[in-house]
This record gives sequence, structure tokens and C-alpha cells, in this order.
Amino acid sequence: MTLGIDVNEIIKDLREKSVIDGTTKVLNKMNGTTEGLVYTLTVSDSPKYVLKLDSSENIFLVEQLHQAYLNSTLLPKLLYIDPAKTFIVYVYTAGTTHFNRGTKIDWLTVLIKDLLNHYEIYQQTDKWGYWLEDPCETWHNFIDRGVEYARINVGSCLPVEDYYKVKSFVRNISTGEGYERFLLHGDCGVHNFVFEQNAITRVIDPSPMVGPVIYDFIYAFCSSPDDLNLETLISTFTLLNHKPIGRARLIEEVIIQLYCRIGICLKHHPYDSAEYLKAWSYWKALVP
Repeated sequence: MTLGIDVNEIIKDLREKSVIDGTTKVLNKMNGTTEGLVYTLTVSDSPKYVLKLDSSENIFLVEQLHQAYLNSTLLPKLLYIDPAKTFIVYVYTAGTTHFNRGTKIDWLTVLIKDLLNHYEIYQQTDKWGYWLEDPCETWHNFIDRGVEYARINVGSCLPVEDYYKVKSFVRNISTGEGYERFLLHGDCGVHNFVFEQNAITRVIDPSPMVGPVIYDFIYAFCSSPDDLNLETLISTFTLLNHKPIGRARLIEEVIIQLYCRIGICLKHHPYDSAEYLKAWSYWKALVP
């Protein structure tokens, strides 16, 4: 996708077009979870821009997401989109991901009011889930695929009965007829939230997809092991623009996503596993 692209040539071209400062330099290549390449660009040794190289399909979808939600203060400001859709440039945001985030109820409240409640129905596709990574015919299939992937990583860490319980909740999910399709961030977790002074300031690195708004909400709620309790869930869920959903169904949605999160945790950051397993026991006790 990005092979053969000379970053220095891109920087030179952006300087000539006055998109970026004439003294801009490449500081480093940042680690990311996507297949694209991300670079921090500096002016006078201070980070000022972010350059992201990716497939033309991904760049196109990210552009659509930003254009759809221009009124959201949480998305970083886009400065330039390559006409060939090979890269984008946006303003650098100071802060950290994961850490110094304050309470979950506080940052979830901001996330809901300043991003999730801006989501709009998207009618350009009849597929569900990730558009480029084998999109699904139904929402049920997309969720089921995530559970099956998680089972591989969960292994014997949880009893097999827990897997079958989660699968029973997945069977309750509509194939899609009961859901409206929204353009979602798609990877809406603390690893993509920028925090400064214990407050969320930006949501970065989207993997745009189509699904119900509740998906990004539950994904965000389960993306860190702290404050995974019913009180935090209910108090923030009431702020979300959504169709009515019963408490029992909402709890099932959390358990499905929590199972998937435990699978990710065990594979990529096992240091959180003890807290997640404690939360798993808590949520499992809430259902018959």
C-alpha cells in the first residue's frame, strides 16, 4: 500500500504548497495498530503535524468520517488530503493515550456529547462492520465473527461455558433489520483517545465502519478495565442518542464486547488481564 513512497518527497511537496511550515522536519515514525505508517512532524523541534500514509481506500473512508462530523471537536483538524488518497496530514495533538485519563464517567460523557451524538445514518452501503476487512452481510455475523476470534485468544482462561453463554447472547442480536446504519469511528477505545490533564481532547486513528451507535459506545466503555460497573454504564448510556433498549439487553451487549476485549487483552496487553477477569466475574453475575 505505502511501499515505494518517499516521505521526504512528500514533506518537500507539502512545504512548496504551504500546507506545512517551511522548516518542518520528520521527528519519528509512531507505532500504530493499523497497517498504515504514521509520522510526527516538527517545527522548531516541537511536534506540530501528523502525516499518515495508508491505502487509498482507508484514506477515502477517513476523509468521509471527518467530513461527516465536522462539528465534532474531538476529531483532529485535517490540513491536507492527497488527491491520490495515499496520505493525509492533520494537526498534532499534545497528550497521551491510555494514561492520565481521569474517570471513565467523565471521558465517556465528553465522548458521547462531542462525537457519538454527532453520528449520522449512512446509506451508501448495505454491508455491516469493517468495510475493507471482509464486510458482513448482517450485523449478527459481524459480532459473531468477533466472538469467534476472541475465543482463540481466550483459550482456557475462561471456562467453555462462558463462551456458550456469550454465543447465546449473540443469537439474540438482530441480523440488521432492527438497526440503523451509522458511520462509526470503528476503533473507539482509550488506545485512540488523547488525554491531557485527565480529560479527553481528541479521538484519533479511525477504522471507519458501518454499524449501530451503541457499538462504539460499548467498545469505548470496555476499552479500559477501570470503572467497569453498571452505575457507570447506565449513567452514561442515558446521555446517548439511541433507540430504546432494555437493561437486560444492554448488559448482554457489554458481556459480548467484554469477552472480545479479554481476548484482545490476553494477546496484546496481558498486564490488564487480572482487572478484566475481575470485571468478567462481576458482569457474569448480573445474568441468570
